Amino acid sequence: MSDPILSVRDLKIDFDTPDGTVNAVKGTTFDVSPGECLGIVGESGSGKSQSALAAMGLIADNGTVTGSIKFNGMEMVGAKPSVLRKVRGAQMSMIFQDPLTSLTPHLTVGAQMREVLALHRDLKGEAATKRCIDWLEQVRIPEARRRLEQFPHELSGGMRQRVMVAIAMLCDPKLLLADEPTTALDVTVQAQVLDLMFELKKETGTGIILITHDMGVVARMCDRVVVMKDGEIVETGTSDTIFYKPSHDYTKMLLNAVPRIDQPNREGRPQLGPAPDNSVEPIVKARDVKVTFPVNVGGGLFGKTKMLRAVDGVSFDLRPGETLGVVGESGCGKSTLARAVLKLVPQSAGSVAWMGRDITHADRKEMNSLRDDLQIVFQDPLASLDPRMTIGQSIAEPLTVHKPELDKAAREKLVKEFLPRVGLSPALINRYPHELSGGQNQRVGIARAMILRPKLLICDEAVSALDVSVQAQVVDLLIELQKEFGLAMIFISHDLSVVREISHRVMVLYLGKVVEVAGRTAIYEDARHPYTKALISAVPTPDPEFERGKERIKLRGDLPSPLDRRSPLRFLKSVIIDDPDAEQYDPKLIEVAPGHIVAEHDAYEGVEALRATETEVA
Repeated sequence: MSDPILSVRDLKIDFDTPDGTVNAVKGTTFDVSPGECLGIVGESGSGKSQSALAAMGLIADNGTVTGSIKFNGMEMVGAKPSVLRKVRGAQMSMIFQDPLTSLTPHLTVGAQMREVLALHRDLKGEAATKRCIDWLEQVRIPEARRRLEQFPHELSGGMRQRVMVAIAMLCDPKLLLADEPTTALDVTVQAQVLDLMFELKKETGTGIILITHDMGVVARMCDRVVVMKDGEIVETGTSDTIFYKPSHDYTKMLLNAVPRIDQPNREGRPQLGPAPDNSVEPIVKARDVKVTFPVNVGGGLFGKTKMLRAVDGVSFDLRPGETLGVVGESGCGKSTLARAVLKLVPQSAGSVAWMGRDITHADRKEMNSLRDDLQIVFQDPLASLDPRMTIGQSIAEPLTVHKPELDKAAREKLVKEFLPRVGLSPALINRYPHELSGGQNQRVGIARAMILRPKLLICDEAVSALDVSVQAQVVDLLIELQKEFGLAMIFISHDLSVVREISHRVMVLYLGKVVEVAGRTAIYEDARHPYTKALISAVPTPDPEFERGKERIKLRGDLPSPLDRRSPLRFLKSVIIDDPDAEQYDPKLIEVAPGHIVAEHDAYEGVEALRATETEVA
């Protein structure tokens, strides 16, 4: 192994806070060599990100850094700001977790890229523009020259993240720090960004520090792994050693908590109950549900209005005790469909029946009488809980609205009895949301939704923002609650591993349309639609050997615009009318096996695309 490009010795980071000194990092030591990818893994609060920020000299003002961080032999701890500015962006770059907050919203992509080149390379004018275009093309952004003149909000999440990669690589840095670079991305976009980083490492010899809690991503990308817990390194080794022969209990716990798409039923975890029989009357019947929104595409007073088809003719049944997983990329209509079922957004067409009663045209008063049976858990628990209310008050609020006959003491008694069922101590009843962890707040959200014992629970990305161990706990909790109450669930997620673990059936959406519906086993072992196959092949598995030999089906480019009527026919191009405003053919759903329904698609994309590794689906 060559000399390390980054050498960290006995790194300690302390923060002065109103509650006293917080020891965020407690003496970590590690090296990174050129062309090597080092994974730093651990849960929130383990000190992963602070270690990387210290290397960049970006620790907050109330932080104190001691120890040694040598980059190319240069000591970074205590270095002057002028020295750090010359290194940052030029020789050492960082990709942050959220590109939208890292990019300047009022500057075009081109302006932000040219600024880096002017500062570090004294490169301006057409030469700078050419280098910007070259890097945007390297990160697989189509129409690169046009994208230079766009603002960050005009790009998709995946394209913004790729812009961040391009900016980080503009000056050919020797070290790239990537802090959770794919956490908020769809699975196919995540695969694209990881492939890009792997190619950059291989072609340029750039050293990479990948900070993540996703062990599947680590298995795909990393040569060596550092496991951190509570600011300390508890284990380090090669990827194969960490995954196949972990020695520390915390490492074993992390690996055991990771949902695996190839192992939905794991020992020691609650098992999903049996799927209800088809003879059972559905609790929800949705037929040809459509939701459209008017969008001004021209701008100004005289702009043209187009209808965005967020949900475009979706039908499904849901039975008591059954979980329907809904998957697809951002913008496919998952959350809008859930809100339409709950009558939180107006339907444009179609019908929804609840327990045999048509609620398509139900007014607010009628729906309010049904709300105790229809509940939803949102993605961000802190955003859905009132910060001024204690968790006891938040959980009791549905009782106040739907069971007015209960007095305060009775409500408090019910809340205290219910808290242990979601894994929370009754002693927390007077705490506020900011005093609880993310996982605890999500449990509060579930308790609030379940306190009325509803018949339908919708989980909208309810575990996507949680650490892997907390995510496993919440999934286990939902499975147990379903068994206890005979609950029907709609589980929305872009994480197909979690969906397989918790769902009896899975429905795949693409730009508002259903492309495949099947049982949890059939859809993963016998997927028929090319889009489903691409989603499944993009899921990282926490198994380095499997990842190295896995065949991949790639979807080229980003999701097309949902305003373009041709877009839903991406997999059935043979019938497209080449006009973005023309009424297009509606792909039919065909039952290929009992309970397995697939949308029509062209034979080439559906069959031949699987015959070779790294095949690109047009």
